[in-house]
Amino acid sequence: MIALIANLNPGDYVGFTFFIGSIAMLAATVFFFFEMNNVEGKWRTSLLVSGLITFIAAVHYFYMRDFWAENGTSPTELRYIDWILTVPLMCVEFYLILKAFGAKIGLLWKMIFYSLVMLVFGYLGEAVYKSQSVFMAVLSTVGYVGILYEIWLGSAKKLANNSNDPRLQSAFKALAWFVLVGWAIYPIGYMAGTEGGWLSGTGLSAYMDIIYNIGDAINKIGFGLVIYTLAVSSSSKQTATA
Repeated sequence: MIALIANLNPGDYVGFTFFIGSIAMLAATVFFFFEMNNVEGKWRTSLLVSGLITFIAAVHYFYMRDFWAENGTSPTELRYIDWILTVPLMCVEFYLILKAFGAKIGLLWKMIFYSLVMLVFGYLGEAVYKSQSVFMAVLSTVGYVGILYEIWLGSAKKLANNSNDPRLQSAFKALAWFVLVGWAIYPIGYMAGTEGGWLSGTGLSAYMDIIYNIGDAINKIGFGLVIYTLAVSSSSKQTATA
């Protein structure tokens, strides 16, 4: 049974990152929801999605930190439930900022499909078919590479290039770097924590959850802050020209 109030033991650095993650995600959610009223109408949906991403993560982090405190083991299932909801929402963010420049719904579904491939095979390798973790990692990487292709070389990149707004191009580039560099944290955690993982013998396995927790905080909150900055600057320009 999960404890109602988690206790953080001295020296429990993994538990510390779970506590920090839960509070940080909650604080980001409050910030994004309150700031929705301070941006121009079309950007409110983007901030709403950013708030939903951190809200879903905050709820799961409260459960994950209690699970860790009670059992001392990685809350793998809870983590993947979080990711299966929040990662597709991050794909929605790309679609929303590109919609004004001709993005079709097909682009959104394509990126969501790639994200599900990445997550489903990642879960299977980490929790179900642990002896085949490397093979599952290869299949998961196919989904990750698909997303990278769309935002760095594919249709999403071409749509961003069609924009004459340097702020939108800058925001898109920042989000693309989050996916390329920030999301790369997750394969490191996977390879460190799974049986037969390429980093499983390096001593990093004890820090798998720390790697994941730091990655979540950087990517989910950072994603939202990029959208917020774009929304505020665009809204300010709209007000100035009105």
